[in-house]
Amino acid sequence: MIILDQVTKVYSTRQGPHTVLEGINLRVAKGEKIGILGRNGAGKSTLIRLISGAELPTTGHIHRGISISWPLAFGGAFQGSLSGLDNVRFICRVYDAPIHSAIDFVKDFSELGNYLNEPVKKYSAGMRARLAFAISMAVEFDCFLVDEIVAVGDSRFHEKCRIELFEKRKDRAMILVSHDLGYVRAHCNHAAVLVEGKLHLFDQAEDAYQFYQSTC
Repeated sequence: MIILDQVTKVYSTRQGPHTVLEGINLRVAKGEKIGILGRNGAGKSTLIRLISGAELPTTGHIHRGISISWPLAFGGAFQGSLSGLDNVRFICRVYDAPIHSAIDFVKDFSELGNYLNEPVKKYSAGMRARLAFAISMAVEFDCFLVDEIVAVGDSRFHEKCRIELFEKRKDRAMILVSHDLGYVRAHCNHAAVLVEGKLHLFDQAEDAYQFYQSTC
């Protein structure tokens, strides 16, 4: 289970401290899919980064009792001077995942061809996103963190990503953040709404949709 206990995130700005998230409480069990709705700038991506461990909360505690992916399509952890394949090898060692099968999967799924032998710093943003998503699928996790940026590439590649994540891994837990009601409806059985740094949880997803429409 993933447990967020009174998690707060504050950033320093020229205007002084800015609280993005305040007193967030959340529990996500194995196999559970929760959508977190919020307008642009509400702190959805910040919340995802905190859950993944890419950032630390200012106060509060995050318990990770199951394995959690990094935010899908996030390439910020890549070593730019290493090739795409060397980054695959490095990440597999970190997560104790089989290297050879992961490389085969990434080669096939990313469709990057010979670019996988080039330094990642030479990649375009789209190429980095393809590599990051492919590696995310090559390493198995109990819970996937899904930001709207999962929609990488053209429509054909986008559909390929959808099938790989939402159909082939439909038994996994997911935390999906979005401002798109339809996106959350399609993939989640529970929902919450992030407004002014506070997370409002609802037993019924439709209640969350109605609250979101009335407040955001």
